[in-house]
Amino acid sequence: MANDMQQPHRVAVYFAPRPQSVWWQAGSQWLGRCAATGAAFELREVPGVSTDLLRDLTAEPRRYGFHATLKPPFRLQQGQKLDDVLQELHRLCGGIAPFTLPPLRVAMLGDFLALRPEGDNRRADDLAARCVTSLQPLAAPLYADELARRRRQPLTPEQDGLLQRWGYPWVLQQFRFHLSLTSSLKACSEAQRAALVHAAEAVFHPLPACSVDSIAVFVEPRPGADFVLADHQALRA
Repeated sequence: MANDMQQPHRVAVYFAPRPQSVWWQAGSQWLGRCAATGAAFELREVPGVSTDLLRDLTAEPRRYGFHATLKPPFRLQQGQKLDDVLQELHRLCGGIAPFTLPPLRVAMLGDFLALRPEGDNRRADDLAARCVTSLQPLAAPLYADELARRRRQPLTPEQDGLLQRWGYPWVLQQFRFHLSLTSSLKACSEAQRAALVHAAEAVFHPLPACSVDSIAVFVEPRPGADFVLADHQALRA
């Protein structure tokens, strides 16, 4: 692996469909970017939603790539490299069997649009918990300004404890498996939100069942850069 990938600004561990899959292609085209190749796509037309507005609404998830977070982005401890993350994930994946997600449905999660599993999702929740706890020894502590930024939004005592222990407040018992399709829709009208839901349903609901057969590693090469797909580790149990 190239040396400039060994010390990225941040590393994230995701579920991301394989780049050759229909799920990856559909998600990347919806967001307007492929995190595997860097290719840009023209955004689909959504009646009542201008291209400029759709570009703004997908800007944040486009930067992170089409994914469901397992271990949120983190900086590496001093002396650690990306290979250390891959080695730990290889060990972890040896004890986890592939599985199929419940049907993924378009839904609002808070104030943004996402794909959420319909029904029991304990296996994905367990996978995320194992990634969070297994990789934490490789993660550097949050800077004081990072901690303060996270605390600007209201957090319960439980969420604040998770933030301090694991670097993120929405992990473990607070975790909600999802693949983001937009950022906040607060500025959108009811008609625009309905149009976005309808457009997303037309793209994603006809797709076949989505299988989880690997864990993806994404990196943010430099502060503020787009996240790129660096590796897939196959689930092998």
